[in-house]
Amino acid sequence: MNPQELKQTLSSGLLSFPITDFDAQGDFRPSTYAERLEWLAPYGASALFVAGGTGEFFSLTTAEYSSVVKVAVETCRGKVPILAGAGGPTRTAIAFAQEAERLGTQGILLMPHYLTEASQDGLVAHVEAICNSVKFGVVVYNRGICRLNADSVELLAARCPNLIGFKDGIGDIELMVTIRRRLGDRLTYLGGLPTAELFAAPTRRLAYRSTRRRYSISCRNWPSISTLRSRTTTTPPPAACWTTSSCPTWKSATRKPATQSAS
Repeated sequence: MNPQELKQTLSSGLLSFPITDFDAQGDFRPSTYAERLEWLAPYGASALFVAGGTGEFFSLTTAEYSSVVKVAVETCRGKVPILAGAGGPTRTAIAFAQEAERLGTQGILLMPHYLTEASQDGLVAHVEAICNSVKFGVVVYNRGICRLNADSVELLAARCPNLIGFKDGIGDIELMVTIRRRLGDRLTYLGGLPTAELFAAPTRRLAYRSTRRRYSISCRNWPSISTLRSRTTTTPPPAACWTTSSCPTWKSATRKPATQSAS
């Protein structure tokens, strides 16, 4: 899958970001991780992001990173495109990106570099070096200390043909509008922020009651993936998809096969 094909795929449907399974000693547990990916497969995600933020890229040793990516590629081969997280200092990020490419993923989610703030020129040089080190697609994650402005994103899009996506982890709507206006569909755009959590404090001040403990999603009443894809973004989910948190469906949905204790 070439970068442009991957860009179209990422724009076409739901994306999955599975957690990484660890045992009681904190080591990667490949058996239950493979089970998790197999369990997710029927839900029809357009792409799977492994060893990213949710997958705890920052908690993995180099060997564990390779194992996570390898298990994902082998388990999901031919079913769904795989993108792996990669990040850290430039040379480190390049090494992870090249390892992900060697193992057969279709792209990477470029996580922020480590700790030190950088100028826009420095960020551009960092992202460009990583894009140039691989042939597959790169999605840059704009968050934390990696905060590219619109000029930098536009420059990178011109210099790096395999930069196909921009994931927003900041929530600067004005910045996103500016980037989208300048670049149009040159990139695909992903959301990387919490949703309701951002508005929890303001709504509480307006005397709204919290529903977090009162309601949860019931998968048996949730519409199919094909139905969700056919809905416009302005159409709310049906009322029937909400049920009380005592419903066992919620527990089975979130915990099957949830992180299990070591046997």
